[in-house]
Amino acid sequence: MRLGNLKKRPQWAWLTVLAVLGLALFLGQPVSHGSQVVPGASGSVVDEDVIRYINTTLEKAWQDNGIEPSRPASEYEWLRRVYLDVVGRIPTVAEIEAYLKMPAATRRKQVVQALLRSDDYADSWASIWTIWLITRTSPPGVSRTKLHEWLAESLAVNKPYNVLARELITARGKCEENGPANFIAAWVGEPVPGEFRQRDGYFDMVPLTSRITKVFLGMQIHCTQCHNHPFIDSRKHDQFWKFNVFLRQVRREPAVIQGNNNKTVARFYAIEEDPNVNPSGAVFYEQRNGLVLSVSASYLNGTRPPRLEPGKRRDVLADLIIQDPMFAKALVNRYWAHFFGRGFCHPFDDFGEHNEVAHAELLDKLADAFVAANYDLRRLITWITLSRPYSLSSISNKTNRSQDAAPFFAKMQLKAMSPEQLVDSIFIATGADKTPRKPEERRKMYEDWLREFTVRFGDDEGNEATFNGTIVQALMLLNGNRINDAVRASQGNTTWTAARMGYKGLDHVFLAALSRPPNAKERQLAKQIMDHAAQASKSLEVAYQDILWALLNSNEFFLNH
Repeated sequence: MRLGNLKKRPQWAWLTVLAVLGLALFLGQPVSHGSQVVPGASGSVVDEDVIRYINTTLEKAWQDNGIEPSRPASEYEWLRRVYLDVVGRIPTVAEIEAYLKMPAATRRKQVVQALLRSDDYADSWASIWTIWLITRTSPPGVSRTKLHEWLAESLAVNKPYNVLARELITARGKCEENGPANFIAAWVGEPVPGEFRQRDGYFDMVPLTSRITKVFLGMQIHCTQCHNHPFIDSRKHDQFWKFNVFLRQVRREPAVIQGNNNKTVARFYAIEEDPNVNPSGAVFYEQRNGLVLSVSASYLNGTRPPRLEPGKRRDVLADLIIQDPMFAKALVNRYWAHFFGRGFCHPFDDFGEHNEVAHAELLDKLADAFVAANYDLRRLITWITLSRPYSLSSISNKTNRSQDAAPFFAKMQLKAMSPEQLVDSIFIATGADKTPRKPEERRKMYEDWLREFTVRFGDDEGNEATFNGTIVQALMLLNGNRINDAVRASQGNTTWTAARMGYKGLDHVFLAALSRPPNAKERQLAKQIMDHAAQASKSLEVAYQDILWALLNSNEFFLNH
């Protein structure tokens, strides 16, 4: 599949290197250290077949378009990347050393399998899904904690994705008791005026209509609540409201909980279906010319359910969504985008005629294999992380550095860490979790860090947070008290441990922060810093503190590469 002549396109400008006082040596780009088988064609899914299909499909695309893939990532680069992507943090020094002792032929597969069965995987992906479902800011009455707990439990037992999605779409019960009910409670929209409530339902359900289609179908239909889609001919104004009918018997009790105060802070919503409201199954909407029309329940493809049993509309909707080919395709694309920095469709949740899909056949086959594998999220992650494209370096060459080459996945895209990844990784890099604090003190410290980093680095729209180099962000990392306190020597942390190893502690600091040993130039310059500290009658703790601080403020640290 050709996506254009790349040789005639302008080259992509690389990220500007962050300068950290006189220690710029630590910054810059990361340091370098068959035949096609259609997956599931025989009625079963073999992991090796799916991985081979990914590789051969993209290798053919590279060859057809004159693209040379980047060199393979080093073992250090790949390990750091897979830890960040799968469990949301960088590896510890002990984990790096254990990995390098494994048999080279099988260690990557061993690590992926181990990570997918770890508590960190379930917790990290529960955080990711919580943000996708209700963003980083939830209204009063919604329990993020309960939703996160439910997601973590579901992922820990590898609940099939179709089951997980159904439970979210059809959720009922108290938000403090039933995690998925929080997804519904967060998006009910504006209350319907009392005189129309029996006819139209309790809420307009506009936000939930948009959120369900965006999360589970990869479609952004929010603009069609007011008019036909300006760029997609098949996406009409009335489709939004026909879909909306399925949600009109949702009841949230109480209707509204105002901002957190002493009277409401411990109160949560409850979600139920009320078969007595909107009994006709009709919704009224206004066209731009002022004409008011009525529509009945119909799915996006025009499918009309033969009968809508009162109180069961969301159950019918869940069936229609899960049977939709876009259901599996949207999930595969969303996960691919998480691991590669972009999906086959980019943005990953905006499918439509206006948005070209790269390698459409590959996406279709991966979605088919995902369904045949019983919607197994762990296996999907295994296919992606053990593929050749995922193992490539982020350092470009002249054939793949153009932005137009990005859809070919011939190098790894540079990805900014999310606030959650950044905080977890700073804790690992500095050893803050090993200091002799009480567990509740460490937990509070972590929550304070995350709260501040989310405000500084995140957004409230459920999008991936990016480090875009604002002055506030740079000053927070460079001069913030939290970073300074974390790198200061304290019993058990990275600086303290390295200082007690003497000059050999330099490798420990680099492995802790950048997941790799220093190169020759870095080692030479770092030795000068340590020698200078010794001449000034300062301890190695001071030298390692400064070195670790510089590494944490490098783009190599805060970028997932």
